[in-house]
Amino acid sequence: MDAGLKRELEEKVRSGERLTREDGIALYESDDLAWLGGLAHEVRTRKNGDVVHFNVNRHLNMTNVCTASCAYCSFQRKPGEKDAYTMRIEEAVRLAKAMENENLTELHIVNGLHPSLPWRYYPRSLSALKEALPNVSLKAFTATEIHHFETISGLSASEILDELIEAGLESLTGGGAEIFDWEVRQHIVDHNTHWEDWSRIHRLAHEKGLKTPATMLYGHIEEPRHRVDHVLRLRELQDETGGFQVFIPLRYQHDFVDMKDGKVRNRLQARTTMATGAEALKTFAVSRLLFDNVPHVKVFWVMHGVQTAQLALQHGADDMDGSVVEYKITHDADNYGTPNKLTRDDLLELIREAGFRPVERNTRYEVIREYPGPDASLRETPQAMRV
Repeated sequence: MDAGLKRELEEKVRSGERLTREDGIALYESDDLAWLGGLAHEVRTRKNGDVVHFNVNRHLNMTNVCTASCAYCSFQRKPGEKDAYTMRIEEAVRLAKAMENENLTELHIVNGLHPSLPWRYYPRSLSALKEALPNVSLKAFTATEIHHFETISGLSASEILDELIEAGLESLTGGGAEIFDWEVRQHIVDHNTHWEDWSRIHRLAHEKGLKTPATMLYGHIEEPRHRVDHVLRLRELQDETGGFQVFIPLRYQHDFVDMKDGKVRNRLQARTTMATGAEALKTFAVSRLLFDNVPHVKVFWVMHGVQTAQLALQHGADDMDGSVVEYKITHDADNYGTPNKLTRDDLLELIREAGFRPVERNTRYEVIREYPGPDASLRETPQAMRV
Protein backbone atom coordinates (compact mmCIF):
# COMPACT_ATOMS: atom_id res chain seq x y z
CA MET A 1 0.00 0.00 0.00
CA ASP A 2 1.44 3.37 -0.97
CA ALA A 3 1.91 6.14 1.57
CA GLY A 4 -0.80 8.31 0.04
CA LEU A 5 -3.51 5.66 0.42
CA LYS A 6 -2.34 4.95 3.97
CA ARG A 7 -2.76 8.63 4.87
CA GLU A 8 -6.18 8.75 3.21
CA LEU A 9 -7.39 5.71 5.17
CA GLU A 10 -5.95 7.06 8.43
CA GLU A 11 -7.76 10.36 7.89
CA LYS A 12 -11.04 8.56 7.20
CA VAL A 13 -10.75 6.44 10.32
CA ARG A 14 -9.72 9.30 12.59
CA SER A 15 -12.46 11.61 11.30
CA GLY A 16 -15.10 8.90 11.73
CA GLU A 17 -15.82 8.66 7.99
CA ARG A 18 -17.27 5.30 6.98
CA LEU A 19 -14.95 3.00 5.05
CA THR A 20 -16.08 1.60 1.72
CA ARG A 21 -15.90 -1.84 0.15
CA GLU A 22 -12.83 -0.71 -1.79
CA ASP A 23 -11.23 0.53 1.43
CA GLY A 24 -11.79 -2.84 3.09
CA ILE A 25 -10.20 -4.74 0.22
CA ALA A 26 -7.25 -2.33 0.25
CA LEU A 27 -6.76 -2.89 3.99
CA TYR A 28 -6.61 -6.66 3.46
CA GLU A 29 -4.00 -6.13 0.75
CA SER A 30 -1.72 -4.23 3.14
CA ASP A 31 1.23 -6.22 4.46
CA ASP A 32 1.91 -3.70 7.24
CA LEU A 33 0.26 -5.50 10.14
CA ALA A 34 1.72 -3.15 12.76
CA TRP A 35 0.13 -0.14 11.02
CA LEU A 36 -3.17 -1.94 10.48
CA GLY A 37 -3.30 -3.21 14.05
CA GLY A 38 -2.45 0.23 15.40
CA LEU A 39 -5.26 1.85 13.44
CA ALA A 40 -7.77 -0.77 14.63
CA HIS A 41 -6.49 -0.36 18.18
CA GLU A 42 -7.23 3.37 18.01
CA VAL A 43 -10.84 2.57 17.12
CA ARG A 44 -11.27 -0.10 19.83
CA THR A 45 -9.74 2.28 22.38
CA ARG A 46 -12.07 5.07 21.33
CA LYS A 47 -15.04 2.74 21.77
CA ASN A 48 -13.98 0.71 24.81
CA GLY A 49 -10.94 2.34 26.42
CA ASP A 50 -8.54 -0.09 28.09
CA VAL A 51 -11.31 -2.57 28.93
CA VAL A 52 -11.45 -6.22 27.87
CA HIS A 53 -14.81 -7.86 28.53
CA PHE A 54 -15.39 -11.49 29.47
CA ASN A 55 -18.13 -13.60 31.00
CA VAL A 56 -18.43 -16.88 32.86
CA ASN A 57 -20.28 -19.19 30.51
CA ARG A 58 -20.76 -22.80 29.57
CA HIS A 59 -21.71 -24.47 26.28
CA LEU A 60 -24.48 -27.06 26.05
CA ASN A 61 -25.17 -29.06 22.88
CA MET A 62 -28.31 -31.12 23.42
CA THR A 63 -28.01 -33.10 20.18
CA ASN A 64 -25.42 -33.60 17.46
CA VAL A 65 -27.89 -35.33 15.11
CA CYS A 66 -28.23 -33.16 12.02
CA THR A 67 -29.89 -33.34 8.64
CA ALA A 68 -27.15 -31.15 7.13
CA SER A 69 -23.64 -32.20 6.13
CA CYS A 70 -21.87 -28.86 5.90
CA ALA A 71 -18.41 -29.18 4.36
CA TYR A 72 -16.56 -27.65 7.32
CA CYS A 73 -18.42 -29.45 10.12
CA SER A 74 -17.19 -32.45 12.11
CA PHE A 75 -19.79 -32.07 14.86
CA GLN A 76 -22.82 -33.46 13.00
CA ARG A 77 -23.89 -37.10 13.09
CA LYS A 78 -26.63 -38.91 11.23
CA PRO A 79 -29.32 -40.91 13.05
CA GLY A 80 -27.95 -44.30 14.07
CA GLU A 81 -24.27 -43.36 13.87
CA LYS A 82 -22.15 -44.60 16.76
CA ASP A 83 -21.46 -41.20 18.33
CA ALA A 84 -24.89 -39.68 17.65
CA TYR A 85 -26.69 -38.49 20.78
CA THR A 86 -29.82 -36.61 21.83
CA MET A 87 -30.38 -35.58 25.44
CA ARG A 88 -33.64 -35.94 27.26
CA ILE A 89 -34.66 -32.61 28.78
CA GLU A 90 -33.98 -33.97 32.27
CA GLU A 91 -30.48 -34.94 31.20
CA ALA A 92 -29.80 -31.48 29.79
CA VAL A 93 -30.98 -29.89 33.04
CA ARG A 94 -28.83 -32.23 35.13
CA LEU A 95 -25.78 -31.42 33.03
CA ALA A 96 -26.47 -27.69 33.17
CA LYS A 97 -26.90 -27.79 36.96
CA ALA A 98 -23.50 -29.46 37.22
CA MET A 99 -22.04 -26.40 35.43
CA GLU A 100 -23.53 -23.92 37.89
CA ASN A 101 -20.45 -23.30 40.05
CA GLU A 102 -18.20 -20.22 39.78
CA ASN A 103 -21.17 -17.84 39.51
CA LEU A 104 -22.14 -18.91 36.00
CA THR A 105 -23.99 -16.15 34.13
CA GLU A 106 -24.62 -17.59 30.65
CA LEU A 107 -25.54 -20.91 29.04
CA HIS A 108 -24.75 -21.06 25.31
CA ILE A 109 -26.91 -23.64 23.49
CA VAL A 110 -26.41 -24.81 19.89
CA ASN A 111 -27.62 -28.09 18.38
CA GLY A 112 -27.74 -30.06 15.17
CA LEU A 113 -30.83 -29.84 12.94
CA HIS A 114 -32.49 -32.96 14.28
CA PRO A 115 -34.85 -34.57 11.74
CA SER A 116 -37.42 -35.98 14.17
CA LEU A 117 -37.34 -34.06 17.47
CA PRO A 118 -40.67 -32.24 17.85
CA TRP A 119 -40.69 -28.45 17.99
CA ARG A 120 -42.03 -28.46 21.57
CA TYR A 121 -38.80 -30.05 22.78
CA TYR A 122 -37.02 -26.72 22.37
CA PRO A 123 -39.23 -24.28 24.34
CA ARG A 124 -39.74 -26.97 26.99
CA SER A 125 -35.97 -27.36 27.27
CA LEU A 126 -35.52 -23.62 27.78
CA SER A 127 -38.31 -23.48 30.37
CA ALA A 128 -36.79 -26.37 32.32
CA LEU A 129 -33.29 -24.87 32.15
CA LYS A 130 -34.54 -21.46 33.22
CA GLU A 131 -36.41 -22.97 36.17
CA ALA A 132 -33.27 -24.84 37.22
CA LEU A 133 -30.93 -21.86 36.65
CA PRO A 134 -33.05 -18.72 37.15
CA ASN A 135 -30.05 -16.37 37.33
CA VAL A 136 -28.34 -17.70 34.20
CA SER A 137 -28.99 -16.11 30.80
CA LEU A 138 -30.00 -18.49 28.04
CA LYS A 139 -28.22 -17.66 24.79
CA ALA A 140 -29.60 -20.28 22.45
CA PHE A 141 -30.06 -21.36 18.85
CA THR A 142 -28.66 -20.10 15.58
CA ALA A 143 -30.81 -18.47 12.92
CA THR A 144 -30.39 -21.76 11.05
CA GLU A 145 -32.08 -23.57 13.94
CA ILE A 146 -34.92 -21.03 14.06
CA HIS A 147 -35.45 -21.55 10.32
CA HIS A 148 -35.48 -25.32 10.94
CA PHE A 149 -38.09 -24.81 13.70
CA GLU A 150 -40.29 -23.02 11.15
CA THR A 151 -40.13 -26.11 8.93
CA ILE A 152 -40.92 -28.66 11.63
CA SER A 153 -43.56 -26.60 13.47
CA GLY A 154 -45.48 -24.81 10.73
CA LEU A 155 -45.14 -21.62 12.80
CA SER A 156 -43.57 -18.38 11.64
CA ALA A 157 -40.22 -17.24 12.98
CA SER A 158 -42.04 -14.43 14.80
CA GLU A 159 -44.29 -16.91 16.62
CA ILE A 160 -41.33 -19.18 17.36
CA LEU A 161 -39.28 -16.33 18.84
CA ASP A 162 -42.23 -15.23 20.96
CA GLU A 163 -42.55 -18.72 22.46
CA LEU A 164 -38.81 -19.05 23.04
CA ILE A 165 -38.60 -15.62 24.68
CA GLU A 166 -41.52 -16.55 26.96
CA ALA A 167 -39.62 -19.75 27.83
CA GLY A 168 -36.53 -17.77 28.85
CA LEU A 169 -34.53 -16.99 25.69
CA GLU A 170 -32.39 -13.89 26.18
CA SER A 171 -30.31 -13.94 22.99
CA LEU A 172 -29.85 -15.91 19.82
CA THR A 173 -26.35 -17.10 19.03
CA GLY A 174 -24.58 -15.69 15.98
CA GLY A 175 -23.91 -18.98 14.22
CA GLY A 176 -25.04 -20.12 10.80
CA ALA A 177 -23.57 -17.01 9.16
CA GLU A 178 -20.31 -18.58 7.90
CA ILE A 179 -19.76 -16.55 4.68
CA PHE A 180 -22.87 -15.01 3.12
CA ASP A 181 -21.63 -14.59 -0.45
CA TRP A 182 -23.17 -17.36 -2.59
CA GLU A 183 -19.96 -17.80 -4.57
CA VAL A 184 -18.48 -19.39 -1.44
CA ARG A 185 -21.55 -20.41 0.52
CA GLN A 186 -22.81 -22.93 -2.04
CA HIS A 187 -19.60 -24.95 -1.50
CA ILE A 188 -19.57 -24.98 2.31
CA VAL A 189 -23.17 -24.99 3.59
CA ASP A 190 -25.65 -27.87 3.32
CA HIS A 191 -28.88 -26.30 4.54
CA ASN A 192 -31.35 -23.72 3.27
CA THR A 193 -30.64 -20.84 5.63
CA HIS A 194 -28.77 -18.21 3.66
CA TRP A 195 -28.42 -14.44 3.97
CA GLU A 196 -32.08 -13.71 3.26
CA ASP A 197 -33.38 -15.94 6.07
CA TRP A 198 -30.45 -15.35 8.45
CA SER A 199 -30.96 -11.58 8.25
CA ARG A 200 -34.76 -11.91 8.42
CA ILE A 201 -34.58 -13.88 11.65
CA HIS A 202 -32.06 -11.58 13.34
CA ARG A 203 -34.10 -8.56 12.23
CA LEU A 204 -37.16 -10.11 13.90
CA ALA A 205 -35.17 -10.85 17.05
CA HIS A 206 -33.99 -7.24 17.19
CA GLU A 207 -37.56 -5.97 16.71
CA LYS A 208 -38.58 -8.05 19.73
CA GLY A 209 -35.90 -6.46 21.90
CA LEU A 210 -33.25 -9.16 21.73
CA LYS A 211 -29.63 -8.19 21.26
CA THR A 212 -27.68 -10.73 19.24
CA PRO A 213 -24.12 -11.49 18.12
CA ALA A 214 -23.02 -11.90 14.51
CA THR A 215 -20.26 -14.22 13.33
CA MET A 216 -18.07 -14.88 10.28
CA LEU A 217 -16.24 -18.13 9.57
CA TYR A 218 -12.99 -17.21 7.82
CA GLY A 219 -9.79 -18.88 6.67
CA HIS A 220 -11.11 -21.61 4.35
CA ILE A 221 -11.95 -21.17 0.65
CA GLU A 222 -13.14 -17.57 0.84
CA GLU A 223 -11.11 -14.57 -0.29
CA PRO A 224 -10.70 -11.22 1.52
CA ARG A 225 -13.37 -9.64 -0.73
CA HIS A 226 -15.88 -12.18 0.59
CA ARG A 227 -15.03 -11.19 4.18
CA VAL A 228 -15.52 -7.54 3.31
CA ASP A 229 -18.87 -8.30 1.68
CA HIS A 230 -19.93 -10.29 4.76
CA VAL A 231 -19.15 -7.45 7.15
CA LEU A 232 -20.81 -4.81 4.97
CA ARG A 233 -24.06 -6.81 4.79
CA LEU A 234 -24.08 -6.99 8.58
CA ARG A 235 -23.17 -3.32 8.87
CA GLU A 236 -26.14 -2.36 6.70
CA LEU A 237 -28.49 -4.50 8.81
CA GLN A 238 -27.04 -2.92 11.94
CA ASP A 239 -27.80 0.53 10.50
CA GLU A 240 -31.41 -0.63 10.26
CA THR A 241 -31.90 -2.40 13.60
CA GLY A 242 -29.03 -1.55 15.97
CA GLY A 243 -29.47 -5.02 17.43
CA PHE A 244 -25.99 -6.51 17.05
CA GLN A 245 -23.91 -6.19 20.21
CA VAL A 246 -20.76 -7.93 19.05
CA PHE A 247 -19.06 -9.25 15.93
CA ILE A 248 -17.14 -12.53 16.24
CA PRO A 249 -14.68 -13.65 13.55
CA LEU A 250 -14.33 -17.43 13.90
CA ARG A 251 -11.26 -19.13 12.50
CA TYR A 252 -12.06 -22.19 10.40
CA GLN A 253 -10.56 -25.31 11.96
CA HIS A 254 -9.03 -28.44 10.51
CA ASP A 255 -10.05 -31.57 12.37
CA PHE A 256 -7.26 -33.60 13.93
CA VAL A 257 -9.35 -35.19 16.66
CA ASP A 258 -12.80 -36.30 15.59
CA MET A 259 -11.99 -39.20 13.26
CA LYS A 260 -12.43 -42.13 15.65
CA ASP A 261 -14.80 -43.87 13.25
CA GLY A 262 -12.58 -43.22 10.23
CA LYS A 263 -14.95 -40.72 8.66
CA VAL A 264 -13.55 -37.35 7.63
CA ARG A 265 -16.58 -35.09 7.90
CA ASN A 266 -14.62 -31.90 7.38
CA ARG A 267 -14.39 -32.04 3.60
CA LEU A 268 -12.65 -28.68 3.24
CA GLN A 269 -9.44 -29.54 5.03
CA ALA A 270 -7.97 -31.58 2.17
CA ARG A 271 -7.81 -28.42 0.04
CA THR A 272 -7.28 -25.69 2.61
CA THR A 273 -4.69 -24.42 5.03
CA MET A 274 -5.89 -22.78 8.21
CA ALA A 275 -5.43 -19.04 8.64
CA THR A 276 -2.12 -18.10 10.23
CA GLY A 277 -1.93 -15.98 13.34
CA ALA A 278 -1.02 -12.96 11.21
CA GLU A 279 -4.04 -13.51 8.97
CA ALA A 280 -6.25 -13.81 12.04
CA LEU A 281 -4.96 -10.52 13.42
CA LYS A 282 -5.49 -8.81 10.06
CA THR A 283 -9.08 -10.12 9.98
CA PHE A 284 -9.78 -8.69 13.43
CA ALA A 285 -8.25 -5.35 12.50
CA VAL A 286 -10.11 -4.93 9.20
CA SER A 287 -13.37 -6.09 10.78
CA ARG A 288 -13.03 -3.53 13.57
CA LEU A 289 -12.33 -0.75 11.08
CA LEU A 290 -15.22 -1.63 8.74
CA PHE A 291 -17.85 -2.49 11.35
CA ASP A 292 -18.11 1.06 12.72
CA ASN A 293 -21.60 0.67 14.19
CA VAL A 294 -21.13 -2.40 16.40
CA PRO A 295 -19.75 -1.73 19.89
CA HIS A 296 -17.73 -4.90 20.45
CA VAL A 297 -15.48 -7.36 18.60
CA LYS A 298 -14.89 -10.71 20.30
CA VAL A 299 -11.98 -13.10 19.96
CA PHE A 300 -13.14 -16.64 20.72
CA TRP A 301 -9.92 -17.97 22.25
CA VAL A 302 -10.92 -21.62 21.74
CA MET A 303 -10.66 -21.21 17.96
CA HIS A 304 -7.59 -18.96 17.90
CA GLY A 305 -5.33 -20.15 20.69
CA VAL A 306 -4.61 -18.16 23.82
CA GLN A 307 -1.59 -16.25 22.51
CA THR A 308 -3.29 -15.14 19.28
CA ALA A 309 -6.33 -14.16 21.32
CA GLN A 310 -4.18 -11.91 23.52
CA LEU A 311 -2.65 -10.29 20.44
CA ALA A 312 -6.11 -9.80 18.91
CA LEU A 313 -6.84 -7.44 21.81
CA GLN A 314 -4.24 -5.13 20.22
CA HIS A 315 -5.84 -5.51 16.79
CA GLY A 316 -9.40 -4.39 17.42
CA ALA A 317 -10.90 -6.99 19.76
CA ASP A 318 -12.20 -6.01 23.21
CA ASP A 319 -13.85 -9.25 24.37
CA MET A 320 -12.24 -12.58 25.29
CA ASP A 321 -15.51 -14.58 25.44
CA GLY A 322 -15.77 -16.73 28.54
CA SER A 323 -14.65 -19.74 30.50
CA VAL A 324 -16.39 -22.24 28.14
CA VAL A 325 -15.14 -25.60 29.69
CA GLU A 326 -16.28 -27.81 26.80
CA TYR A 327 -16.74 -26.83 23.17
CA LYS A 328 -17.82 -29.70 20.95
CA ILE A 329 -18.36 -27.83 17.69
CA THR A 330 -14.62 -27.48 16.98
CA HIS A 331 -11.46 -28.75 18.58
CA ASP A 332 -7.97 -27.57 19.45
CA ALA A 333 -6.91 -27.63 15.82
CA ASP A 334 -3.93 -25.31 16.08
CA ASN A 335 -1.83 -27.79 18.10
CA TYR A 336 -0.88 -24.96 20.48
CA GLY A 337 -2.30 -26.77 23.48
CA THR A 338 -5.35 -24.53 23.75
CA PRO A 339 -7.19 -25.59 26.92
CA ASN A 340 -10.84 -26.61 27.08
CA LYS A 341 -11.40 -24.40 30.08
CA LEU A 342 -10.28 -21.07 31.43
CA THR A 343 -11.38 -20.12 34.91
CA ARG A 344 -12.27 -16.58 35.89
CA ASP A 345 -8.79 -16.22 37.41
CA ASP A 346 -7.21 -17.52 34.18
CA LEU A 347 -9.07 -14.92 32.14
CA LEU A 348 -8.13 -12.13 34.54
CA GLU A 349 -4.48 -13.10 34.28
CA LEU A 350 -4.51 -13.34 30.48
CA ILE A 351 -6.24 -9.97 30.08
CA ARG A 352 -3.88 -8.22 32.48
CA GLU A 353 -0.87 -9.91 30.92
CA ALA A 354 -1.94 -8.43 27.57
CA GLY A 355 -2.02 -4.98 29.20
CA PHE A 356 -5.74 -4.42 29.70
CA ARG A 357 -8.30 -3.97 32.46
CA PRO A 358 -10.75 -6.90 32.86
CA VAL A 359 -14.50 -6.27 33.12
CA GLU A 360 -16.89 -9.15 33.73
CA ARG A 361 -20.16 -8.73 31.81
CA ASN A 362 -23.44 -10.53 31.32
CA THR A 363 -25.04 -11.58 28.02
CA ARG A 364 -26.35 -8.05 27.37
CA TYR A 365 -22.93 -6.50 28.08
CA GLU A 366 -24.08 -5.05 31.38
CA VAL A 367 -21.19 -4.80 33.82
CA ILE A 368 -21.19 -7.37 36.60
CA ARG A 369 -17.82 -6.48 38.11
CA GLU A 370 -14.79 -4.39 37.24
CA TYR A 371 -11.34 -5.63 38.18
CA PRO A 372 -8.01 -3.83 38.63
CA GLY A 373 -5.83 -3.58 35.54
CA PRO A 374 -2.20 -4.68 35.19
CA ASP A 375 0.06 -4.16 38.18
CA ALA A 376 2.03 -1.04 37.28
CA SER A 377 4.78 -1.98 39.70
CA LEU A 378 5.72 -4.96 37.55
CA ARG A 379 7.00 -2.74 34.75
CA GLU A 380 8.22 0.80 34.61
CA THR A 381 5.85 1.99 31.87
CA PRO A 382 2.93 -0.40 31.40
CA GLN A 383 2.17 -1.01 27.73
CA ALA A 384 -0.37 -3.26 26.08
CA MET A 385 1.06 -6.28 24.30
CA ARG A 386 2.55 -5.62 20.86
CA VAL A 387 3.39 -8.02 18.03
